[in-house]
This record gives sequence, structure tokens and C-alpha cells, in this order.
Amino acid sequence: MHTTGQMQADLDQGIKVTPTPIIAGQRVDIQYEGLLAKSGAQDLYCHTGFGLNDGWENITDVKMNRLGNCFATKIAVDKDSRLNFCFHDNAGNWDNNSGRNWSFEIHNGKLY
Repeated sequence: MHTTGQMQADLDQGIKVTPTPIIAGQRVDIQYEGLLAKSGAQDLYCHTGFGLNDGWENITDVKMNRLGNCFATKIAVDKDSRLNFCFHDNAGNWDNNSGRNWSFEIHNGKLY
């Protein structure tokens, strides 16, 4: 049960994104407990970009914080678009959701 009025997405491969739906202007929490975390990664990075899958913009790598078995970070989303991300560790190993990455629509917050 969510008492804050916001929902969270629990996805396959150990990914959790909070809140969903994502509204422009929010900070999004991303938690990762996937393959790289289970394989003993020392450092983990969230590789993020905005836009359609075939043309990410504002690409950045954000070092994630270790929280027990998982890694976590916060990403600022400032305009309605799509938030895309995947993960890599300090050894050059990637988890890109079998080539699909993870992608969430960012809404402008208006009800139609």
C-alpha cells in the first residue's frame, strides 16, 4: 500500500523506479539489484539519457551509492520526454536489459 499517493514500478532484473508515473520537475529514485550487483561489482554507474531510444540526449553516467545488496541514485528530470537508462560497472560490464535498456515516459503533470 502506498500512502503518499505516488506509485513505484518494480521491474524485472532487480530494478525499482520511484515514483511512477514520472512527472517533469521531479527527482526519480533508481535502485538496482540486477546481474552486475549480484556478480560483485565494486562500483556501479547508471548511464542515463533523455529522448527516444534511437537518439538519447544529455547522456551522463551517475555513480550509484551502495545500499547493502543494491545500488541507488537519484536522477533529476526537468522536461517531458523519456528517461532512458542502463547500468555498467567499473570493469566495463554492462546490463542494458538485453539490448532494450529501461525507458520511462516523463509526463508534464497536466490531466487531460
